[in-house]
Amino acid sequence: MTATDTPATGTEADAALLQLIWLASPALPVGGFSYSEGLEAAVDAGLVHDEASAADWIVHQLHLSLARSDLAVLAQALTAWRAHDTARLAALDAWVRTTRETSELRQQTEQMGHSLLEWLKAVQPDAAARLHAAPTYPVAFAAACGTGAPVRQVLLAFAFGWAENLMQSAIKAVPLGQSAGQRILLRLAGEIPAAVDHALTLGDDDRQAFTPMLAVLSARHETQYSRLFRS
Repeated sequence: MTATDTPATGTEADAALLQLIWLASPALPVGGFSYSEGLEAAVDAGLVHDEASAADWIVHQLHLSLARSDLAVLAQALTAWRAHDTARLAALDAWVRTTRETSELRQQTEQMGHSLLEWLKAVQPDAAARLHAAPTYPVAFAAACGTGAPVRQVLLAFAFGWAENLMQSAIKAVPLGQSAGQRILLRLAGEIPAAVDHALTLGDDDRQAFTPMLAVLSARHETQYSRLFRS
């Protein structure tokens, strides 16, 4: 629990947990299933070709990319959201947008952010009204979580939802069987807590978006001959 978290009653804690499960679900209509975040390009390049290489790739992406950027932004955006600090939210949103290294990765965070905003308009109109018209996905996710859940739990849910989407991408792109996908997810579940703890230690000067191989593969994916995914 961080300094911005307040104790919750049993009912409030249950509601917050269910909200996180809802937001982490692949069924949430934000389009995450349509993106592979460069994984499909890694398959095309022969860097990912079986269960072991797919698991290694996603784990490395978790620690080297997600933890150091989107998870860190999400933690800070939650604090800003709960403090009604719109200037801070805008700065974090701008950082996400400007550090996306390819058009596909930028399109993903913008499209998913927009879709989550539309979801918020339907189920949490008051929260939606506080967001600007085109938030990036981590900032929109912070708004969707509201004030109920501890920050660490929010990051765990966000990371697990991301992991499920990447695992499903690997199943389709490599391709792999469902059992292989579940073993990959089991490994990711063991890695996510450390990635979240790392993200929680990062300040503005520590966040980074520097994954050169991922950027190159993402750029190649834009003109890849055969594609299942949008990134």
